Amino acid sequence: MKKSGFLIVVLVLALAVMAFGPVAAQDSNTLVIESWRNDDLTIWQDVIIPAFNAQYPDIQVVFSPSPPADYNGLLNSKLEAGTAGDLITCRPFDASLTLFQGGYLASLNDLAGMENFSDVAKSAWITDDGSDVFCVPMASVIHGFFYNKTAFDELGLTEPTTEAEFYAALDAIKADGTYAPLVMGTTDQWESATMGWENIGPNYWHGEEGRVGLIDGTEHLNEGGFLAAFEALNKWQPYLIDGYQALSYPDAQAAFSLGLGAVYPTGSWEITGFEAGSDFELGIFPPPLPEGATDCYISDHTDIALGMNAAISDEKRAAAETFLTWMTTPEFAAIYANALPGFFPLSNAEVTLDDPLANEFLSWRGECNSTIRASYQILSRGEPNLENELWRVNAEMLNGTITPQEAADQVQTGLEAWYAPQQGS
Repeated sequence: MKKSGFLIVVLVLALAVMAFGPVAAQDSNTLVIESWRNDDLTIWQDVIIPAFNAQYPDIQVVFSPSPPADYNGLLNSKLEAGTAGDLITCRPFDASLTLFQGGYLASLNDLAGMENFSDVAKSAWITDDGSDVFCVPMASVIHGFFYNKTAFDELGLTEPTTEAEFYAALDAIKADGTYAPLVMGTTDQWESATMGWENIGPNYWHGEEGRVGLIDGTEHLNEGGFLAAFEALNKWQPYLIDGYQALSYPDAQAAFSLGLGAVYPTGSWEITGFEAGSDFELGIFPPPLPEGATDCYISDHTDIALGMNAAISDEKRAAAETFLTWMTTPEFAAIYANALPGFFPLSNAEVTLDDPLANEFLSWRGECNSTIRASYQILSRGEPNLENELWRVNAEMLNGTITPQEAADQVQTGLEAWYAPQQGS
């Protein structure tokens, strides 16, 4: 009888939790945010939400993340079951576009503050025809080069601004022999494309001009600026760290942090790790300008945004719109960017950051034209997948198994196989 009584109590408590849990979640003054950034939980709880509540104390916000690898599947299941949160953290491009097309994300065209974002900033969360934007852009990452200031000082080198100065510095480092000139591996493949080709490429294909040209079929991967980017990256071969063909991404990070190399091509997402793990002073510089170039371009790649569940209740909609509008303000931009150095606000607001390296990365926006990774919007929906193909051919090129022209021809042929605007053009 005691056991039966205990089970009855447990059953009653379970039913109570089931009964009252959803009621709490449906409180018209409480917004629930779905996200994959579970490592950001304390930042939201301790910094972002308190800042919002300082202005809007009557709107409660709960940040409810899922493990990154499980986020897409869990979110889709919740949306289909009608149990998802009120605000949805948006991945860039097709993953979120699919949710909007499925009726799960609301259009934010009329949201106050959306005018604070450029077309480039909104490009990852807008329909192909530009008629609907469905997430508030939160942050991007900026590509560039880290360098070991101790090594540069020892060798009397300064930050290169042109391609000629870049190779002169690499030649000096190689001749000295103390440090590897460039630290990057090719075994994981993606680094060759993302940290190499997509890093320096915008200076050759002129950023958005070239990227949009690929989409509309007026530009091609095996000619002009895109071919020039393959040829420029191929020049890195003699300067890469010994054994780079077998070096993984974590291995390369460790090698640079240990002071084995002088220059590391990558992006702003490395700031926190390198600042914590390196004993030498760090410096950064943007992609060097090719000979004769006057305008500079940087890959300022859209990364994360926040949208509204299309099934949100009428009682919560006003609160959700208030929170999303607050996210378009300079206040949110400054809070988020300082809490996560290397993840930069996408609004037009001028933001000063506490981290010197993050602030320097951000300053490049005022000096150069911003673009995003060329393969991410529309062009990687078919098979062969352009993004994956770029990983492969850039790694093979740096490993010396194919030429720049062969690499360019292979990705162009692959794109033409399924993408109509590139067929017969």
